[in-house]
Amino acid sequence: MEKLTPEAFQEGQVLLIDKPLTWSSFQAVNKVKYTLIKNLGLPKKFKIGHAGTLDPLASGLLIICTGKFTKRISELQGQVKEYTGTITVGGTTPSYDLETEVDAVFPTEHITPELIEEARLKFIGDIEQYPPIFSALKKDGKRLYEHARAGETVEIASRNINIETFEITRIALPEIDFRVVCSKGTYIRSLAFDFGKALASGAHLTALRRTKIGAYDVVNGCSPLDFEALYKVE
Repeated sequence: MEKLTPEAFQEGQVLLIDKPLTWSSFQAVNKVKYTLIKNLGLPKKFKIGHAGTLDPLASGLLIICTGKFTKRISELQGQVKEYTGTITVGGTTPSYDLETEVDAVFPTEHITPELIEEARLKFIGDIEQYPPIFSALKKDGKRLYEHARAGETVEIASRNINIETFEITRIALPEIDFRVVCSKGTYIRSLAFDFGKALASGAHLTALRRTKIGAYDVVNGCSPLDFEALYKVE
């Protein structure tokens, strides 16, 4: 990543950050913001924000916009995204990932490469998807995950999404690795859960990495700590 001047950040930049596993998107933005304030002398109220949350249990591309480029955030959020990850079959969790414990187990002995291919084809194109109850979407003024943690049952509306590519890259049951190219609003956790049902079993997401947003690729990004090191004052 090229080292830039304070003026360049004020004018506007699109920063490609490779968010580490367990970091929240908020923490990653804060690290970049703190670095720019402390080491480059930018004002505390300068504009900065990210173009699409990435869960703490996911790693990969987080686009951070500064200055006048914060106006581009909604445009960037609408871009097609690419993810790689792992679906583990044989069990489901309330959050559809590793945030919660397995709450039900299912048989996997019948799952063959042929069945996996048959199920895969059902998730390509325009499909209807229900977001996870453990998500940041709002219902009745509260985040869905707040309802979930309070043990409240809420009705979640489905949404129409598009999955351009759903490629199986490795089968080593109970693990199935994948690559997905999808539209804005797609929940990969929900895809994992629904894929398990399509296999007449159960499944949850056990690894996720966002690799691309539109034309932006994580290979051109750097971690928040590397960004901090780049602007370290000697």
